[in-house]
Amino acid sequence: MDRREIMGLATQGLATLGLAAAALPARADTPVEGDGVVATDPKETITLWPGTPPGGQGVNLPPIRVVNHEPPYITPVDRAIDRIGAPMMSVFRPARPDGSALIIAPGGGYVREMLDFEGMDTARRLGKAGVTCFVLRYRLPGEGWADRQDVPLQDAQRAMRLVRANAAHYGVDPSRIGFMGFSAGGHLACSIATRFGATVYAPIDAADQIDARPSFSVPMYPVVTMGEGCHAGSRDHLLGDNPTADMIDKYSCERHVPTDAPPSFVCLASDDTTVPPLPNGMAYYLALQKAHVPSAIHMFEVGGHGFGLARAVGKPCAVWPDLLLAWGRQHGFFKSA
Repeated sequence: MDRREIMGLATQGLATLGLAAAALPARADTPVEGDGVVATDPKETITLWPGTPPGGQGVNLPPIRVVNHEPPYITPVDRAIDRIGAPMMSVFRPARPDGSALIIAPGGGYVREMLDFEGMDTARRLGKAGVTCFVLRYRLPGEGWADRQDVPLQDAQRAMRLVRANAAHYGVDPSRIGFMGFSAGGHLACSIATRFGATVYAPIDAADQIDARPSFSVPMYPVVTMGEGCHAGSRDHLLGDNPTADMIDKYSCERHVPTDAPPSFVCLASDDTTVPPLPNGMAYYLALQKAHVPSAIHMFEVGGHGFGLARAVGKPCAVWPDLLLAWGRQHGFFKSA
């Protein structure tokens, strides 16, 4: 049985599935098993696609690769992953669920994903407030897939539909399922918020008839534009070399905000020199306002890019989870404990 067949056995989303990967480079403070799975990973997972994902004919990726995120290491486990041949979600069920849910897309410039730093750690923090979280491992566009530019959105739409289709199983309200993304994952959050109705893959089952619109959207220090001021690495990995003007326009989320985009909470720092706020997160917020979409923006003076939770400690931006929860309660997405 090959790896793809093994992954297919988990299609119903209830099988125990870990990272089929080489072990992390040795670190005394990283408790990693031989396959790259750590003991704190949730056992419940959801595989997005039965069999080959869209555009995967002829794609034969090696097992997921797990390496340490770049130093300084500030969390006990700090995995970055790529070679994602079978996208999936890790399910974090809170002790006292409030009926809300968030799908979380870590960042990584569309070339890797910061699994712990922006995914698992965030899920645990929000889980303490009663939010059921699904950490998404989405396919990376430059790993051989057809229609590379739509591969992350295919996975995001499918993830939203699967969670909503199985809302009763996960104990969540289908009208309170949000999508959160960090950096390039923030571009994915903006993409599904603005292109939730786009047909980017052929339906494969009943779940694909379900609305993919997030109930609310949380772009964190997001990559947004593909034009001037873009994060060049994210653009190049998403669109390839020398994208056309039409492609740049189509995938610049700030240019295509519909009036029915979901309510949005945008969070970033003004000293972010990696993904400059003005053509990215701030431009997106202004487009939301122009479209009369309920939205809030929190721009901290200090934080840089990629502050997540761990790199926000001791800074004013460390309050962002509380601000998000307060905003969500105001709109009825989250419930007070």
